[in-house]
Amino acid sequence: MKKETLCFPQSSIFCILVICIISFYNFTARAALKNNINLNKSQLPNIVVLTTGGTIAEKIDPATGGAVPAVSGNDLIAAVPGLEKIANISVVEFCNIDSSQMTPAIWRNISIKADKILKNPAIDGMVITHGTDTMAEGAFFLETTLKSTKPVVFTGAMRSASDLSPDGPANLYNAVLQAGSQVAKDWGVTLVLNQYINSARYVIKDNTTNVQTFDSGDYGYLGYIVGKKVIPLNLVLVKRKVPLTKQLPEVPLFFSYAGDNGRHIRHAVDTGAKGLVVIGVGAGNVNEEVFKAIKYALSKNIPVVAGSRVRHGGIYALYGDKGGGTTLVSAGVILSGDLSPFKARLLLMLAIAQKDMTIKKIKELFKMK
Repeated sequence: MKKETLCFPQSSIFCILVICIISFYNFTARAALKNNINLNKSQLPNIVVLTTGGTIAEKIDPATGGAVPAVSGNDLIAAVPGLEKIANISVVEFCNIDSSQMTPAIWRNISIKADKILKNPAIDGMVITHGTDTMAEGAFFLETTLKSTKPVVFTGAMRSASDLSPDGPANLYNAVLQAGSQVAKDWGVTLVLNQYINSARYVIKDNTTNVQTFDSGDYGYLGYIVGKKVIPLNLVLVKRKVPLTKQLPEVPLFFSYAGDNGRHIRHAVDTGAKGLVVIGVGAGNVNEEVFKAIKYALSKNIPVVAGSRVRHGGIYALYGDKGGGTTLVSAGVILSGDLSPFKARLLLMLAIAQKDMTIKKIKELFKMK
């Protein structure tokens, strides 16, 4: 008698179940990949990459031989291997311009957009790609105006996407890593390039072409990135916050030089300037003729901030000549302290725009500590 077996029906049911499970898993995996969602999404920080252009988003134009805007935000993300393993990325394409074309009005709009995005409790931080020419100023503007305390990291590149070894992908990777790091969560707005993390207040561009272009002078770097680790080195010493206003006043910047007669300052006063920043020599000193022009501006109730052409060291009231630091302060001039003249201009611009701002309050904003 032929022995009956039940193996066929049981194996069929088992096989069908296995096929269904595999099919469901494959469908889920395909959906995740299609939507750029990591399967361990809940374990990763949610970072928004807001793109504004700059060398990181440029390629060489064969016709001119110069770098021009050419890379989209999504292309930037796609060029960074392993980025999806350290964060869930959302891209917001704000603009695509060289940072030589940036203005305080554009930074104002970026600040408003960033605050709106960061207000979402699901967002852990933001990376802003930006050209290096004016990145230090843009970072400082947002540090001064953002309401959100979440990490905002500026980054970019010194080499275009067409170069032999572009630095943009590594910089973007490090910026995203830092924006999602618990170590750096209280640093506010920072700038990271070539593995070095800089405070928005102190950072300056220090080299026109080298990948190690940014430096924080005597204050040093906030941190350094090695592999997937953010290593803290220093603390942020000073933070100042000023609310944004609808309009930003005209505040020109003047380089004083040997033999300067101050006529450009007088012209600015007579043609509607609301504030002035004068870049002097040494610790912020100017000659007698420039000092007279500055006093003319002060007589018209126009606030004047004194800075210096010297890259490192603060601005101090040390010299008593006509136009020296002590005479400037006695006349009512505000010293830029440890701010570069370019950042001092932005802070003065934001301060003047406030309805209840006074010279006394402006001086408080410019205090070094």
